[in-house]
Amino acid sequence: MRSTLTDIAREAGVSAATVDRVLNNRPGVRARTREIVLEMAQRLGYIAESSNAAPPRALPGEIIRLDFALPAGTNSFIKMLHRQIEAQAQLRPDLDVHITTIEGFNPDRLARLLQDLRGRTQGVGVIALDHPTVREAIRSLSADDIKVVTIASDILHVPRVAYIGIDNRAAGRLAGYLLNRFISADRPGKVALLAGSLSYRGHEEREMGFRHVLTEEAPNLQIVEMREMLDDREKAYSEASALLERHPDLAAIYNVGAGNTGIARALKERGRAQSTIFLGHEVTDGTKDLLLDGTLDAVIDQNPRVEAREALNILTHAVRGLPYELHQPRLQVIFKENIPEI
Repeated sequence: MRSTLTDIAREAGVSAATVDRVLNNRPGVRARTREIVLEMAQRLGYIAESSNAAPPRALPGEIIRLDFALPAGTNSFIKMLHRQIEAQAQLRPDLDVHITTIEGFNPDRLARLLQDLRGRTQGVGVIALDHPTVREAIRSLSADDIKVVTIASDILHVPRVAYIGIDNRAAGRLAGYLLNRFISADRPGKVALLAGSLSYRGHEEREMGFRHVLTEEAPNLQIVEMREMLDDREKAYSEASALLERHPDLAAIYNVGAGNTGIARALKERGRAQSTIFLGHEVTDGTKDLLLDGTLDAVIDQNPRVEAREALNILTHAVRGLPYELHQPRLQVIFKENIPEI
């Protein structure tokens, strides 16, 4: 039996007169109410489904499907973020959250995953490689009214709802400032940069900020090497080992991404853990130990608990068409004496 205006009104929580105005395209109805009525009319089969493949916007009280695409591998920060999203999602009965991990730094693989989510999800959180295929995939999701947030590393010129994370350029400048304070101005020194992948805009921005501060304020410090480690601790170990062999007088290492434990292993094996300044990112169990034993001098941290919370909140509000005030994680420096609980 075909649904009636009364059926649609009851399910949408409005009057039959409001349903009549919406279906006949008459004025006097708020945009959000109009969307709800049309979606309910489609679900009840009163009008044909739209050709758009996007899932309908969630109604009040309805469970929202969200998907997250995170890189796989040995990156401890990503694992912490993964756990935080899972833990906080379990406390949200209004959400159905799925997390997919992507092996390797392969933008085409990530783009295919994002394209495959069309028609299946209502919101997506992604740590995205800055690549044309990934940007097009995000544009396709947005065209289907699927809400997208970028996490930890942003992508410009795509229709995302928000970026959630620290200012990575400021983080790089902060690392440069710290290094300049650690090494006296009258002491020339060689500095090495190690990064996960410059395909992450966030890692590229950290490098840029770091280089700018050294150029402006520390002419005595010279960047002699830049290596990508693909956020793998074993590759980080091998790159750092080779680096220390080539530059026995290396004064400092700034690690833009993951792999801190691999770098620390190389320093310790060569008796350089206390003589080489070592700056890194993210407070994890591994970096806590390295701060305590003096191998790491300072860690620039972003809070995965806050990023998980804000990603879930802003996607939920965006899907429901509600405003939300984003609270970004604070950029902070952690030393041996102020290690937080994690």
